Amino acid sequence: MSVQPGSALWLLRHELRLFWFNLSSGKQGSPRRPAWRVLGSGLLVWLGLHAGVFALLRAIGPMGGLPPRQFVIAVSALLLSTFLFMLSSALKRSVETLFDRGDMDLLLSSPLPSRSIFTVKLAGMAFGVAALYLFFLAPFAHVGLLLGQLRWLALYPVLFALALLAASLAILLTLALVRVLGARRTRVVAQVVGAMAGALLYLLSQAGNLMAQSGGVASSASARVMASLQSVDPGSLLFLPARAALGDGPAVAVIAALGLLAGLLTVRWTHRFFVRGLQQAAGSARVASRAGPVRYRFDRGLLQLVIIKEWRLAWRDPHLISQILLQLLYLLPICFVVFRNNQLQLTIVAAGLTMLCGSLSASLAWIILLAEDAPDLLQSSPARALTVRMAKLGAAVIPVGALVALPLLWLIVRAPLAGMLAALTMLGATVSAALVNEWTGRPATRGEFKNRGQRGVATRLLELCSVLAWSALAWLLQRAATGAPASLAFAAGLGGAAAIAFGILPLAWLLRHRVR
Repeated sequence: MSVQPGSALWLLRHELRLFWFNLSSGKQGSPRRPAWRVLGSGLLVWLGLHAGVFALLRAIGPMGGLPPRQFVIAVSALLLSTFLFMLSSALKRSVETLFDRGDMDLLLSSPLPSRSIFTVKLAGMAFGVAALYLFFLAPFAHVGLLLGQLRWLALYPVLFALALLAASLAILLTLALVRVLGARRTRVVAQVVGAMAGALLYLLSQAGNLMAQSGGVASSASARVMASLQSVDPGSLLFLPARAALGDGPAVAVIAALGLLAGLLTVRWTHRFFVRGLQQAAGSARVASRAGPVRYRFDRGLLQLVIIKEWRLAWRDPHLISQILLQLLYLLPICFVVFRNNQLQLTIVAAGLTMLCGSLSASLAWIILLAEDAPDLLQSSPARALTVRMAKLGAAVIPVGALVALPLLWLIVRAPLAGMLAALTMLGATVSAALVNEWTGRPATRGEFKNRGQRGVATRLLELCSVLAWSALAWLLQRAATGAPASLAFAAGLGGAAAIAFGILPLAWLLRHRVR
C-alpha cells in the first residue's frame, strides 16, 4: 500500500517497520534483517498454539447466553493481570520514546505537525504493547472464526483498547514525572515504577499473608477476592471487560470506545507538553556542562574509590536499577513474615533470604565484574589488580548485606540459632555467586544484562546450582535446628546440599580458564 510521504499513515508504517526489525533481528547491534531462525521458531510455536486452541474450543463447544460466573471471574483476573503487565511495558516504552530513541529532534524539526507525531508515537506504543498478548490470544480468534464461534473475534478490539489505555496512562505518568522531577530523574523513576507495576500482581496475591493477624489463618488476597466475587451478578459493570473479551457486543463497544477516548484525550491535552518534555530531555544532557568546574578528590583509598565508582555507574543506569529492584520486591513478603508473624516460619524465611541474596549477588557481580566499561584502563593503571578485584567484589557484595541486614537482625533477636544459621547460608550464597561470575564469566556490555545467560551458559548453570544448593542447605539446617526427626533421607539430603554448595567454588576455579 502506497501512502503519501509525510502523512500520519506513512509515519505509522515507519514505526511498525522499526518494531518489526527490533523484534526479528536477533541480538542487539546485529544488521536490521530478519533472523529466520527466530521467525521460524516463533511460527512453529504459533501454529502449535493454534492446534492446542482448536482442541480446547472443540471440547468446550459454543457458549450460548451468559457465561458461568466462575468463568467470567477467571477471565476478569486474566485481564487484570494482562493490563498490569501492559502498563509495565508501556512505561518502559514511553521512557524509550522520550529519552532513548534519539529521533525526536529530527521529527520535531520536520514540517510534520507535532500532534501527528504524538498520535503516531502513541499508536506505535500501543501496538508494541499489544503484540505479545496477541501472539498468545489471537489463536482463539482465528480458531473461533474457523469453528463458527465468532464471539472470540472480540479479543482483537479488547486487547487493542487495553493496550491503548495502558499506553495513554504511561505517557501521562511519564510527562507528569517530567513536570515534577525533571527529565533526568524521570528516566530512573519511570523505570522503577514500570518494574513495580509488573510485580504488583504478585504483591497483591501475597497481601493476605502480609496483613494476617497473629493466631489466625492467613489466606491470600486473591482467595478472598475470589470468594467475595461469587455473589456478584455476572452482568455487573465490574465484569464488563470480561464480557467484552467473551464476545458480548455492547460490552465490546464500550471497552473499545473507552480505549479510543483515552487515546484521543491524551493526544489533545498533552501533545504540547509532550514536545516540551522532549526538549527538556534533550537539553538535560547539557546541564552538567554548565554546572561549573569539576572538583577532583584524591583523599580516599583505592578500595573506597573503586567501590563508590561502581555504585555510581550502576545508579546512573535506570534499566539496571529497574531489573535489580524487581528482585527486591520479592523481599517484602519475607520481611512481613519475619516482623508480623508470632510463629516464625524459620525454614521458609531462611531459604527465601538465602535465595534472594544469591540472586542479587549474581546480578550485581555480573554488572560490576563483567560489564566494566573501561577494563583496559584499569589493567594499565598503577593499582594492583588484586586490590581492584577485591574492591569490585566488595561493591557487589556489600549492597546485598545492607539490604537484608534489617530482617536478618530481627530474626537473630527473635531466634538466635536460626538467625545465625541463616546468616551463614546467606553469606555463602552471596560470596559463591559473586566468585562464580568472577572466575567463569565472560566480559560483556551492560545492555546484555537480560540476555546474559545466552553468552555464559556455564556461568548461569553454576549460579543456579549454587543458589539452589545454598537455599536447600538453609532449609535443611533450620529443620535440624528446630528438632525435626532425623532420618537417612534427611541426612542424605543435608549432605548432598552441603556437598554441592561447597563444591561449586572449586569447580568454578578449575573452569576459570576454560570458560574464558
